[in-house]
Amino acid sequence: MSSSSSADDVRPQLKGTYSRAEVNAATQSEQKGSGPFPREDNRQFSLLSIIGLAYTILNSWTAMAASLSVALPSGGPVAVLWGIVPAMIGNLANALSMAEMAHVYPSSGGQYHWSALLSPPDWAPIVSWITGWFCVAGWWALTATAGSLAGSLITGMIALNNPNYEPQRWQIFLIYTGYTLAAMCLNIWGIKLLPAINKAAITWSLAGAATICIVCLACSSGNYQSGKFVFATYINETGWNGGVAWILGLLQASFGLIAYDAVAHMVEEMPRPHINAPRAMVLAVLIGSSTSFIFLMVILFCIKDVDDVITSSAGALLAAIYQGTGSVAGSLCLQVFPVVSMMFAAQGILTGSSRMTHAFARDGGLPFSPFFAKVSPTTGVPVNAVILTTVLVIIFGLIYIGSSSALNAILSSSVVFLNVSYSIPIGFLLFRGRHLLRPPSFPEPTMSLGNFWGPVCNVTGLVFTVFTTVFFVFPPDLPVSGLNMNYAIVVFAFIFIVATLTWVFQGRKTFRGPRDLGALFELARSELAMGTAPVPHERKAQEAIVEDGTSGSVAGNSEKAKEAAAQ
Repeated sequence: MSSSSSADDVRPQLKGTYSRAEVNAATQSEQKGSGPFPREDNRQFSLLSIIGLAYTILNSWTAMAASLSVALPSGGPVAVLWGIVPAMIGNLANALSMAEMAHVYPSSGGQYHWSALLSPPDWAPIVSWITGWFCVAGWWALTATAGSLAGSLITGMIALNNPNYEPQRWQIFLIYTGYTLAAMCLNIWGIKLLPAINKAAITWSLAGAATICIVCLACSSGNYQSGKFVFATYINETGWNGGVAWILGLLQASFGLIAYDAVAHMVEEMPRPHINAPRAMVLAVLIGSSTSFIFLMVILFCIKDVDDVITSSAGALLAAIYQGTGSVAGSLCLQVFPVVSMMFAAQGILTGSSRMTHAFARDGGLPFSPFFAKVSPTTGVPVNAVILTTVLVIIFGLIYIGSSSALNAILSSSVVFLNVSYSIPIGFLLFRGRHLLRPPSFPEPTMSLGNFWGPVCNVTGLVFTVFTTVFFVFPPDLPVSGLNMNYAIVVFAFIFIVATLTWVFQGRKTFRGPRDLGALFELARSELAMGTAPVPHERKAQEAIVEDGTSGSVAGNSEKAKEAAAQ
């Protein structure tokens, strides 16, 4: 009795929308292993299927191969192949850093929820607002990449089959728009098909990579490039000095490994999210980087004329496959693999992007938030958020009509925005201290980088993000003109202005951070703000829950908590 009274004495006063009864109800649900979302249908995703979904969204080998035109003239094979190494290290450091956060705070809001929890209480609204805008904008830009790359791949197929054909930017825009609209239709009216599509996507992707590698190696037998060409040849056709050119070539590898935070936005749909989400984030980066390294190495060994690959109207990937096979028909058949993979990626990325848009609108972060926060009463799909994302992506694609470097701008925007959204919670964790990952009433973390490797990963990820963010807004070529300008800086400025204006006229008056952090997160935020010391008997009880393996997600839901409290 006295022990319970002592525990109550040190508990902080809750400042948010949740009552003590709701917090207690959510804690009891957590201790039973059902979590705050005790539905049976959210247990269908195994660790393997979650990793597969993350890999499908990253779509690493396809993304890197389809964007060969970015790295080959900006560093050559050295940038294409060895650029994967620093990109893997930087992205893995960020993924590990966020995996720790996802282990303690598995939240569908991902990095903008973590920013609200890890920042000083007075800063939480503005910090989560900024992070949310960068995250949403990054996902909007990322949604544009699938149609963008698909447009280049398909017009390249026409060009290879018809040497007199010269791809036009407006034609790429039409294909880009078609992919975007098809993804929208699947997300609104084909929602029941998405689980089967996502399961087929990873099989198709890996089978495609293996098939292309085997066919190219077999057809090029006895006529391979030298190891020196593949591993040590440097090419610079950008006009920048050698060092800058190679750094700009990192965009290809960085783009192929971005968006692993998608797993964090799906924690409500998986069992044991505090275990499965962190593992999937890290494994997605490792699998994506390793498969991409092997695939690109094979492609480089099969290239016969690198200058033709760079300048070919068929596109760098198809030109490389054609040089490897020597057959137009065979090359077109192999090109089908990345073309279809881009359709898989388009619908998957739009799903994640629209859910992120809906979550931010639900918290009041967007103009006309109540409208964009609505969901279909029959399917549960945030239809307005899907349509908003689609319209913005199509508008973004208009860059194609006026710029020859539109692809570079779209890739740069997605990488820069998402990396900035990753760096904000990581920065607060590094500078405010690792105690933020140990709220007193939460279980002792069973997945931890420790006091040495944790800060090392934080610093590595932040350095990589700051370094690449600066260079990825550079124009890809010199001299700079209106045609080859990197419009990522324009998009960055536009998003900054919109976010600032909406904060001044709307956010500072009404936005108070994520409104649905959950009852347990509310407890954690209150404890961290008050600096409450751990209660020994509570810590031991929570440790017992973890050891027994029955702990579920600590992501909260106010409606579920209220129902449990009422019962």
